[in-house]
Amino acid sequence: MPTLIPVTTTHLGEHLPLLELLPDANPVAWVRAGEGVVGWGVHATTTVSGPQRFAEARKWWLKQLESFAVTNSVHGNGTGPVLFTSFSFSPDDESVLIIPEVIVGKKGDKSWITWVGTSPQPELNLVAPALAQNSIVWDSDKDSDSAWKNRVSAAVTRIQNGELDKVVLARDFIGRSKHEIEPRTILHRLAAEYPSTWSFAVAGLVGATPELLLRLTRKMVTSRVLAGTISKTGDDERDLALAASLARSSKDLEEHVYAVRSVADALEPFCTSTNVPESPYVLHLANVMHLATDVTGALAEKLAHVDAFTILEQLHPSAAVCGTPREQAAKLISEIEGMSRGRYAGPVGWIDAAGDGELGIALRCGQISGDSIRIFAGCGIVTGSDPSKELAESEAKLVPMRSALA
Repeated sequence: MPTLIPVTTTHLGEHLPLLELLPDANPVAWVRAGEGVVGWGVHATTTVSGPQRFAEARKWWLKQLESFAVTNSVHGNGTGPVLFTSFSFSPDDESVLIIPEVIVGKKGDKSWITWVGTSPQPELNLVAPALAQNSIVWDSDKDSDSAWKNRVSAAVTRIQNGELDKVVLARDFIGRSKHEIEPRTILHRLAAEYPSTWSFAVAGLVGATPELLLRLTRKMVTSRVLAGTISKTGDDERDLALAASLARSSKDLEEHVYAVRSVADALEPFCTSTNVPESPYVLHLANVMHLATDVTGALAEKLAHVDAFTILEQLHPSAAVCGTPREQAAKLISEIEGMSRGRYAGPVGWIDAAGDGELGIALRCGQISGDSIRIFAGCGIVTGSDPSKELAESEAKLVPMRSALA
């Protein structure tokens, strides 16, 4: 019989700032308002792809769990061994799974550390926030704006012809640095500027998403849906008026309804009850405002084997990042978007040994490759979309990453 690998979780006596603990330039992180989980070192990692990638990820995670002897004196979500995941948008691209050697978590007044192996409890040292600066020069393409507006126009025509109701189109930009790009600097800046978002890093994909795709905690499931966006001006009175106009915008409300319905329909088969508010609220971020709805549900007790992987398989891709109907929208994206999204707009976050977890949609993010980074923005296109306004919205959505890299 093979020797089991010890995994130990114990309380921490003090509450340390999570992002300042990361000792190397390959962190994994999922942090919001100072709470969450971070990790470093790699105990095991793999990639999965194809239409069965969520099932393949579960199979690999369960096999890893069978090799562990877990001692957990803390208990609760995110304690014990944790899998960090970053799934691709399309089944054709690779998804990444990582089990860190060391994980530190914080929730409320509870902090903990988990480590894999027979070594004693790792010492924690704060990493000074004055990290390496990322100086980025962006590739320029004077025709990219007009080309993207043409794609939006083409999508609107297809929608008006009745082929589909909504499609989300994305665009990307590549920036280059004289040095390797430091993800920890980006995480620090995003967390400081956008504390109400979830700052994340997995295998070089780093960002701050405002959209929680799935939180699964003891049979309770939550999904925050964002669709419908307007830029902020920085003038409080003006922004309140803009928020009111967003809440009344027929174009944005139409886009939002499709996104909410796609999530509610995906959750319904697993739940004895779901709560879908009648009207969205306006979520205020530093640079933009979104229409937002929190969909919640209670999982049916008789569905004993439903876990985060099961629900992700049904939720992704939601109308917030793909469109409605899903199949037609995905086909149109493949036809006219003109790029591979990689892990942009895919689920990103963590899953624990119980199958619970928190995963967002990888938005407001960039993929680091040594001294270059590829950043993304997407917009929901419906029958009333205007290409110039969608272009402006995409630029607003690029601000967090451009600012974090400035």
